[in-house]
Amino acid sequence: MKKLTLLPQLFRTAGQLTGMAAWQTGRLFRKAAASALESIQEVLRAEVKKGNAKLVADFLTDKALPAARALLLERMTARLLVRLGLRGALASNVIGWILPFVLEQMVKVGQRTGLFDKLRANPTVQDSLLRLEELKEAVWKRLVPDHGTGAQVLEDDDVEPPRQLPV
Repeated sequence: MKKLTLLPQLFRTAGQLTGMAAWQTGRLFRKAAASALESIQEVLRAEVKKGNAKLVADFLTDKALPAARALLLERMTARLLVRLGLRGALASNVIGWILPFVLEQMVKVGQRTGLFDKLRANPTVQDSLLRLEELKEAVWKRLVPDHGTGAQVLEDDDVEPPRQLPV
């Protein structure tokens, strides 16, 4: 029983330890974060389409019942496993830090922008889906910032091989 109560604390700690400097890890982080964000969004959109917009708002504000929260997290994890295509311990490790990190950023953005209040105020499915899309875009800007540097993301085909330093 004690393991179940430590799980949310473990997720929160993993997200805090990763911090915003994680975007600097490059292309692999962006791909994992994008996969996690899309997996989360798929599960939340499906719940909204079923008419469970209140459950989604409660989940994002950490007011959902533990059983509902565990079910949604399990669905998100399963979708992310399929998206990443990793196996075994590597998959567990990647999902164990990327999913809590992205969820934490989603909650921070939602609280800062007041999106959760808007989500609760607009009970229609279309408005809720629109708010979730706004949340997704805001979270992506937070996960992969471009601090005015003009940096561009290169696709795999455009990557130059690393240059050797002169000896």
